[in-house]
Amino acid sequence: MTDRAIQALVTGQHGDPFALLGPHGGEVRHFAPGAERVEIVSDGAAIAMRVVHPAGLFAGPAPQGRYVLRIHWPGGAVQETEDPYGFGLLLGEMDVYLLAEGTHRRLASALGAQAMTIDGVAGVRFAVWAPNARRVSVVGDFNAWDGRRHPMRLRREAGVWELFVPRLGPGTRYMYEIIGADGTMLPLKADPVAQAAERAPATASVVADPRPFAWTDDVWMAHRARRQAADAPITIYEVHAESWMAGLDDWDRLAEKLVPYVAGMGFTHLELLPVMEHPFRGSWGYQPLGLFAPCARLGPPEGFARFVDRCHAAGIGVILDWVPAHFPTDAHGMGRFDGTALYEHADPREGFHRDWNTLIYNFGRHEVRAFLIASALHWLEHYHVDGLRVDAVASMLYRDYSREEGGWIPNVHGGRENLEAVAFLRELNTTVHARCPGALMIAEESTAWPGVTRAVEHGGLGFDWKWNMGWMHDTLHYMSRDSAYRKWHHNEITFGLVYAWSERFMLPLSHDEVVHGKGSLYGKMPGDDWQKRANLRALLSLQWTHPGKTLLFMGGELAQHTEWNHDAGLPWELLDDPRHAGVQRLVRDLNHACRALPALHRDDTTPDGFAWVVGDDAEQSVFAFLRRAGDEVALVVLNLTPVPRFGYRIGVPRGGLWREVLNSDAGLYGGGNLGNGGAVCAEDVAAHGQPYALSLTLPPLAALILAPET
Repeated sequence: MTDRAIQALVTGQHGDPFALLGPHGGEVRHFAPGAERVEIVSDGAAIAMRVVHPAGLFAGPAPQGRYVLRIHWPGGAVQETEDPYGFGLLLGEMDVYLLAEGTHRRLASALGAQAMTIDGVAGVRFAVWAPNARRVSVVGDFNAWDGRRHPMRLRREAGVWELFVPRLGPGTRYMYEIIGADGTMLPLKADPVAQAAERAPATASVVADPRPFAWTDDVWMAHRARRQAADAPITIYEVHAESWMAGLDDWDRLAEKLVPYVAGMGFTHLELLPVMEHPFRGSWGYQPLGLFAPCARLGPPEGFARFVDRCHAAGIGVILDWVPAHFPTDAHGMGRFDGTALYEHADPREGFHRDWNTLIYNFGRHEVRAFLIASALHWLEHYHVDGLRVDAVASMLYRDYSREEGGWIPNVHGGRENLEAVAFLRELNTTVHARCPGALMIAEESTAWPGVTRAVEHGGLGFDWKWNMGWMHDTLHYMSRDSAYRKWHHNEITFGLVYAWSERFMLPLSHDEVVHGKGSLYGKMPGDDWQKRANLRALLSLQWTHPGKTLLFMGGELAQHTEWNHDAGLPWELLDDPRHAGVQRLVRDLNHACRALPALHRDDTTPDGFAWVVGDDAEQSVFAFLRRAGDEVALVVLNLTPVPRFGYRIGVPRGGLWREVLNSDAGLYGGGNLGNGGAVCAEDVAAHGQPYALSLTLPPLAALILAPET
């Protein structure tokens, strides 16, 4: 050891600690800054190590066999531990190869903190990608957060630093102390691949319990692909886990209330706003930093696994919102992780979202793509999640997204398309579908980008579903208008059917529509309280019967008056009012109707499943359409004015009795109970191009679903 090397070590600057510490020839060296003395213990004998440097560098004769270090700290504390620098290379050759190649799909098993046993010694293996760092140390309570004590070894082939620290285990808090290539000490960094974290606002990562979860969902997983097929009934309840009901502050307590509620309401799926670890609760999870760790605010990772298992036991699929578009700039996060723009672009014209004050992932870097894809797979494989709704896809696809002229960099062809993001999304979806059969990949994509749900091999992005933002905007615009003016905007309802089969669509009335001053769904509706509730019931009926799968954000079923507040639970007391309870019952019955009538779900994605019967009665704001599934048929009629219509004739393809499956004006839903007595017999009179006709009473601001008796 040269004096220069010793000085670098004791000042925390040495980037290759294994070259100095541990067994070397005939001696063992150990650096324990602040220790009073250190002994080598082997075969029951203790040999005092000599002081090489007063800062705490010790050396002593190397024993023939195994040894431990006995460290005497000030105040009489004594620590015994195996030598962290007595272990060989930790990551296997295949791990290093795949990490370097950017194709490691089980990143959470290679990087991060792994509680394991090596050579009979229990401890934790730490590994972190920081290729441009001068020195990386793991710090925590176990070493008084002193970065001099556990500097790591660099595996240059992959830019990964590793170290095994004996006698640590699950629950250990840790972070990384990094010196950048320019010699600057960075703020302590949380582990990007940590599988657990401290509860915010604390920022440390936590060593997760390595024991596998005892899943009981084999039957669910075996039949999941069938349950989630394009021709299956899919109705989704979107939830912010921390604010669905006040007082439910962990996954187990939430499961006790939420799972039976969702099942009882008849929803097929639960979609959670991002549950990945995020520092700011007010972001609702859309600015995550822990893409492999469930949010600690609701308990440990195994609690989330139990939650998913209970959902599956109740027949409910679990979809997670997932955010690969950007990440926040918190100092302990991934921004300039090793002193360079590692995960993000260096140029803010590519790497910074001004709208959200966040950093944009560098999709052109294969290690970053691998990080994101491994995160997606972690939730799908490790936690048995049934699908991911990929957030902010539009912001990924366009280099000029929300940027002024001159504020963005064109692609290699001079265009605005983000070719690297396109390649990433295709690789993501191809990988997920190959490894997780039946899992759903859903895009929140708000533009007309072609082929979002087209197969990758046919030039598409490869998603299973796309949120239909156009339908959402047009329908809410229409329904928010006073009924007297709706006849001038009839096309806002009909236009969606012009492009309804250009993609496989989901119809979202999501959290985005009930925040930031937009008001609640109830609040958007015009008129007095009666008209607002009637309009809301009609809107929900239209959503459930329109081609496409359905998503409703929590609280919409309560007809809550105020917009969503993430700091409070939903106003469940509204259900004491039968008018609000009626809206909730309507949603439940719509779910059951969607399941019971194949015509309402089987051909959602093809034009064979839909036909207009009355699409041109703008004057009376009446719409009627058929939903089909082979020989199965259902008629949907909407009267979107407060004027009842009597004897309104509508053509149908079959004679005989047509049963009134659902009437949104029914008294049990809080309506006026105007209708057709439960059934109508078709007249042998042609109308609207159909051989038979029904003469119907159309309740005001209401929807009817009718089906022929079989």
